[in-house]
Amino acid sequence: MAATDGETQYVDHPLLAPNFLERRLYQLQLAGTATDHHTLVCLPTGLGKTTVSLLVTANRLQDVGGKALFLAPTKPLVQQHADFYREALEIPAEDIVVFTGEVSPDDRAELWESAQIVIATPQVVENDLVGGRVSLRDVTHLTFDECHRATGDYAYNYIAERYHADAADPLVTGMSASPGGDEEEILEVCENLGIDEVEVMTEADADVDEYTHDTDVEWERVELPETITDIRDALNDVIEDRLEKLNELGVTNKRSADLSENDLQSMRAELQKLMNNDQSEGYQGMSVHAEIRKLRTAVTYVETQSVEALERYFERLRNAARSSGASKADQRLVSDPRVRTAMQDCASYDDLHPKFSRARVLLAQTLGIEDGERVIVFTESRDTAEILTEFLSESFDARRFVGQGDREGSDGMTQNEQQETLDDFRSGEFEVLVSTSVAEEGLDVPEVDLVLFYEPVPTAIRSIQRKGRTGRQAEGRVVVLLAEDTRDEAYFWISRRREQQMEDELRELKGLTDEIEEELDDSQQQLGDFDSGSGSGSSSSGESAADGGESDVQPGLADFTGADDESDPDDAAASDGDDASTAASGDQEDDADDGDADATAASSSDDDATVATAEPDDDGTIEIVADQRELDANIARELSKREDVQTRLETLEVGDYVLSDRVAVERKAVDDFLDTLTGGDRSLFEQVGDMSRHYSRPVVVLEGEGLYEKRDVHPNAIRGALSSLVVDFGVSVLRTEDEDDTRELLAVIAGREQENEDREVSIHGEKQSKTLSEQQEYVVASIADVGPVTARSLLSEFGTVEAVMTARKEDLLEAEGVGEVTADRIRDVIGSEYVPDGR
Repeated sequence: MAATDGETQYVDHPLLAPNFLERRLYQLQLAGTATDHHTLVCLPTGLGKTTVSLLVTANRLQDVGGKALFLAPTKPLVQQHADFYREALEIPAEDIVVFTGEVSPDDRAELWESAQIVIATPQVVENDLVGGRVSLRDVTHLTFDECHRATGDYAYNYIAERYHADAADPLVTGMSASPGGDEEEILEVCENLGIDEVEVMTEADADVDEYTHDTDVEWERVELPETITDIRDALNDVIEDRLEKLNELGVTNKRSADLSENDLQSMRAELQKLMNNDQSEGYQGMSVHAEIRKLRTAVTYVETQSVEALERYFERLRNAARSSGASKADQRLVSDPRVRTAMQDCASYDDLHPKFSRARVLLAQTLGIEDGERVIVFTESRDTAEILTEFLSESFDARRFVGQGDREGSDGMTQNEQQETLDDFRSGEFEVLVSTSVAEEGLDVPEVDLVLFYEPVPTAIRSIQRKGRTGRQAEGRVVVLLAEDTRDEAYFWISRRREQQMEDELRELKGLTDEIEEELDDSQQQLGDFDSGSGSGSSSSGESAADGGESDVQPGLADFTGADDESDPDDAAASDGDDASTAASGDQEDDADDGDADATAASSSDDDATVATAEPDDDGTIEIVADQRELDANIARELSKREDVQTRLETLEVGDYVLSDRVAVERKAVDDFLDTLTGGDRSLFEQVGDMSRHYSRPVVVLEGEGLYEKRDVHPNAIRGALSSLVVDFGVSVLRTEDEDDTRELLAVIAGREQENEDREVSIHGEKQSKTLSEQQEYVVASIADVGPVTARSLLSEFGTVEAVMTARKEDLLEAEGVGEVTADRIRDVIGSEYVPDGR
């Protein structure tokens, strides 16, 4: 029968640690469905979504075998899940492995073969799939944590498609407390992950209700003092002044500083049209548009954050304006008299922002008068998180919790520092955690007495995630601070409306499996073609409890109970619900958590480059080696889905793709190619030179339309550059329409080389140093955008670089290909006095 300890019942299963998981009927019911179907599990934060997935994994490993893959969006969350799985499962700890960018690709390939459970960030697994380092064939359970991310080009979508195509017996579980804002978004997630069953439980369900408590949501209005509103009004005046300039360009009719993001996107789209038509007004307007964005950020800081945070922002603007290569927008902003006055007023303000004062009062009530133990304060701004932590530390034991990315004036937290901070918070080492969005989505943060929103957030998903940190085991309290007559109020009402909409959608989705299946497109309906059995979990047990008693849980769960379930499930004690749902959607600096060591390698020195040789498989597949940096495009991903192509990822020193021992390809979008002609960047010709030295059949693929229309570049200049590639470097230049066309072209060339010509793929050695003549050509070519052809002409005429540099204009004109304009430009660059920019 089910294991018991006094009045507490535990889940009993051969692969589960004894007396570890407290038995909750709703978790067993959800796991029963998820064992038999590709299932989206929607469960309020803190009620054990991860436990549901764990139960399914245990059942699949016991009954089907193979291995399990668990994906989570950030490194801290991956580590948290790994710790939980190692504690909960009777599986050797070394068989439960973690894949993040900190684990080298070679080590991952080796660990994959021996592991029973892999817990990873999706970007790493995506890279390993594209690079051919791992196979999903033997994965019998794949979990997507925080699966609401499965939209757009997020890595979850590619991995799901590969899994349904490659796995012998696939089973998908998606988990989220907030899968989408409406039915369309939820259906998109289901379609992208290959899910055909949706299981929704809300706090209103009887089985869940006993494990939740009321959470009061209050909003506290604060009034901004006159000094702060004066600073805001001054900045808004500058915004309206800049809007007048955009009005004159005809890209907007907005004149009020109260702009929405849609307004700004619309203006940008109109400006882009002007730029595409080579109208200089478009470039000028885009610079003004950048000023408006920066000013709106400053207004947001002073309205909703703090004057201190605005001071930090102003300081970053000043530093940017003083730096080499400073933008015109930064320089104009910091020199505007009204902005300078706002900076001075900001520096002289010596009072507290009213939100600071109110936050301190609320914490004193919770931790002092009401004898609370823990509080989380959420804020959108890292500046505010750091300033507020310092302020609250004068009265409470407070620590910050921010992302890993560093920036000017702000050190991020390493993964170890994040983990240590959370461990200390859980154990009661300190009482106030001040966090950016990195703690929103589901790190296993302990029950807290108060969640304080320093500002409202305008998305339902993030609001639900934040509030899920309280009300798990006792009544909790949520307070939202609102600065009156600011965008705080708009964000608050947007969030409330969207949150209610999401709750309504979840209620409507309960039990609507048939309707969801009808909504999914034809490709989704055909997912069953990839399955080897009659159903995803067809091999799972559907029998009753082991001793013959009738089970009160769904088919497929007998392995979890081990007994008849005559005892009342209401007697089971509430557990922590091991939920794990993490951080990352809002705080952009935390996106670095998802990185891969492969990407790091791509920016390393030449000596670190990977060199490898591989042969075509005997089964007739062709091999294409792609550079890591090409993952920004979809070409390598799409090629990796083809049965006749094996892709590999390497850090290539030469070319973007290697198709044989003699063919390497440099891919260039039309815009990038034209940039090399207008921006003085000669890197393309250097890259092509390196490629032609190492491969006898170098190829440049020029991708996209509008070669002669997109820039104000004379057609003969474009033809000259193309001629130089062909004649001077011996490169074949091929045109393609788009990424799809490029992908098919690469496959055809690789097939010809490897199948028709019986050639092997070989990645040649490191980039060679330039010869003396090449170095001389490089120096001369860099003068006033002379270019390699004219550089060789000048060196042939004068013999040395020194002679070119000292030549008079009339002598320069003697060189072939040098006209009046070029000669004047050369003499101007060489003979003019050096004046540093901005001085």
